[in-house]
Amino acid sequence: MTISGFSKYWTLLIILLIAAITVGGIAVWSRYSGSQPIEISASKPSSQEQPDKIYIGGAVNNPGFYPLKAGDSIATLIQAAGGTSTSADLSGPKLYISEVGEVAEVGEEEEPQKINLNRAEVWLLEALPGIGETKAKAIVDYRHQNGPFPNINELIKVEGIGTATYQQIKDLITVAD
Repeated sequence: MTISGFSKYWTLLIILLIAAITVGGIAVWSRYSGSQPIEISASKPSSQEQPDKIYIGGAVNNPGFYPLKAGDSIATLIQAAGGTSTSADLSGPKLYISEVGEVAEVGEEEEPQKINLNRAEVWLLEALPGIGETKAKAIVDYRHQNGPFPNINELIKVEGIGTATYQQIKDLITVAD
């Protein structure tokens, strides 16, 4: 190989490397630049809305309405919504509080996100009002011992769950897949 041929080889190799780096950089940049923010909306409940609910949307795994308890942190609420999706922009979560009479972006008619008793883990069941760690574990244990819940009414058979607790959460749970 001559010096001239050797030089052309290295020049071509350098050009190909620069092209590969440029294309890779563009691909990575385009994937991360379009990420969605996490949106948590809190609005004053009207007579038609149930109080103590919050809509969690945006780049979360299970957007929807979730129970809001005193002392809940943003991290707890995001965890209740199944955590963040891979496209989440965690550089600064935003809290949006709508004004009275403002039409929410999430829609006034949207149904609450229901928790599936046959799939939910303990941490998600704890997000339900009146369900703490002990009752959540009892639900999961019952499911492991007796199989999936055929309907939500069977929840009353779980030790520690009475009709009062059931009435409080019946609109927030499902057994559908």
